[in-house]
Amino acid sequence: MNRSALPVILRAGLTAGVMDITAALIVYAHWFANSVRLLQGIASGLLGKAAFEGGLATAALGLLCHFTIATGAATVYYGASRVLPILVRGAWVTGPLYGIAVYFFMQLVVIPLSAIGPRPFSWHLTLIGNAIHICCVGLPIALTVKRFSR
Repeated sequence: MNRSALPVILRAGLTAGVMDITAALIVYAHWFANSVRLLQGIASGLLGKAAFEGGLATAALGLLCHFTIATGAATVYYGASRVLPILVRGAWVTGPLYGIAVYFFMQLVVIPLSAIGPRPFSWHLTLIGNAIHICCVGLPIALTVKRFSR
């Protein structure tokens, strides 16, 4: 990775991370008592049910995990855009498609392999999750890479 890649990746990861967690806090507020519980839910991917007993420490771990994943998604998109320039030229199309891909990768690979384990399928949650990932993950990553990369 060249020196100019890191600032682009970090900016894209931070942007997507902030937008995604904000959307999650707004949309899923009725399922979680508060933002601490939502963040602990993310940490439960590493810690299992014990994450919900860890207070602010496990909420902070959940936030760290969230931004690590967002930055990982930005890294993958940036790397792919170096090989497939269409990802930069067609960011308004490829970004939303990437958001959908990230959503399904999380649902079908990451979560089932985590301490959370497989979850039952829900059309409702799939539609909401994809809408969030299109607008708050894929598109911001693609547009940030388009705007700030060479």
